[in-house]
Amino acid sequence: MNVKASDKVVGPPRRWDIDWLRISAVLLLFAFHTARIFDNSADFYIKSAQLGTGASYLVAYLGPWGMPLFFVLAGASTSIALRVRSAGQYVKERATRLLVPFFFGVLALVPPQSYLGLPSHSDYAGSFLEWYPHFFQLIPEDMEGYCLGGHTWGHLWFILHLFVYSMVALPLFLYLNGESGQRLTTRVAAFFSRSSMILLAGIPLIFATWFPEIVGGNPLRYIIIFIYGYLLVADARFEKAIDRHKRLALFLGPGVHIVVAYFDATGRPSGIPASFMPIVSGYISGVIPWFFLIAFLGYGREFLSFPSRVLSYLGQASYPFYILHQSVIVIIGFYVVQWQTGLPLKFFTILVASLVAAVLAYDLMVKRTNVTRFLFGMRPKRKVPAPSAPRREETIA
Repeated sequence: MNVKASDKVVGPPRRWDIDWLRISAVLLLFAFHTARIFDNSADFYIKSAQLGTGASYLVAYLGPWGMPLFFVLAGASTSIALRVRSAGQYVKERATRLLVPFFFGVLALVPPQSYLGLPSHSDYAGSFLEWYPHFFQLIPEDMEGYCLGGHTWGHLWFILHLFVYSMVALPLFLYLNGESGQRLTTRVAAFFSRSSMILLAGIPLIFATWFPEIVGGNPLRYIIIFIYGYLLVADARFEKAIDRHKRLALFLGPGVHIVVAYFDATGRPSGIPASFMPIVSGYISGVIPWFFLIAFLGYGREFLSFPSRVLSYLGQASYPFYILHQSVIVIIGFYVVQWQTGLPLKFFTILVASLVAAVLAYDLMVKRTNVTRFLFGMRPKRKVPAPSAPRREETIA
């Protein structure tokens, strides 16, 4: 039977800017988690004897908005996906692309992080195979699994959180896709189209910071951001509002945060009373990430709405890169921190070597077979590429 061109199912146009922002976020994680080895504010699987203010500043600057960017982009991608997929198709894809890599990663990729954290913080000298059964022990004194070789989800907490948020928010998203839900979205978009109202949408995130973190992240804060991401691409008026306020958001978010992060890394000025610090903390963890997101989404749509061969490659690689990145950083970092050399050389060696290792692992192993592609949440290789439509890149959505 011949199929007319008009009968073909046409999906929503590709949002190249979302792809570029997602890739940028993954690459920044390499710098962030490399800096965790050298910052002086918190523990990590590997900790160098040489700590630096520069690394602390990098962690303080990237920390508050890095994961919110992932969740808002995931929400935007979900909004686009549900325009062409049924609820059943969406649930099946989420389970395949999120749960499978999560369980595989926790069993195979995260354990080296916990194992190397033990000799890094003690005189433990046992082999990996001798230690591995202990990985499944939850140690109350070290709930994050940084120091004592206990169980940890590592950086893969994000994947499981995203799956849970996707399932919890799905009824809301299906309602918003319906006729009455679209009318509600129209009213909400009209409200936030008013002057400065899009900036005030960050206020709920301040109150969400009071909710406790659960295994890596604050569920209330991140599901709000995830839902925001869905809404921001559901009506063009949201994007117009972002375009009008992106310059102000750039100043209030990244601009102000340069000053705040400096004092966060080096210590607050003695003249600021302790009673004022909760307000500063709420601004950092609640409002600043929202201003960052508005600035990134606005300028991303202005400057990053284009395809390229680099995007085609990195778009597919970004999800495996995320799954691999912290493990390769910890493994490489364990040996590099023992060098008798300066901190800058150690930092850039770990950063560059981990990027190269992730590219090689992806290119030589992950993308080559359908088995490894399945374990890393990628779609199977096509035997005959469809000539009528460009191949869609893998996304963390």
